[in-house]
Amino acid sequence: MRFIMRHCKRHRQAVIASVLAGFVLLLNAMAASPSLHEWFHADAGKAEHQCAVTLFAHGKVDSATVEVAAVAPTIPVEAVPQLTFSVFSPAIEYLPAGRAPPVLPAVS
Repeated sequence: MRFIMRHCKRHRQAVIASVLAGFVLLLNAMAASPSLHEWFHADAGKAEHQCAVTLFAHGKVDSATVEVAAVAPTIPVEAVPQLTFSVFSPAIEYLPAGRAPPVLPAVS
């Protein structure tokens, strides 16, 4: 049952959004075409006529301004040169007790 309610809610929101977007497009079309506006209102050509279309055409529409701060994550990067050096260490200390490194035969 919850799935059906959630599914219907999504469709309901999509329908409402489509109707509102269509309404704004209709207002734009009527503001751009005076003959279309006069088809809806007989007195649309008069100077004292005011409706949503004339307000929309003159830019007297309040809209919500949303200011979203773009937060860029800052990652501190520290560049420290890494010095590596090797020191000669004889291998004798790593051999088991009583053992010595192999001896190369002397070449004559």
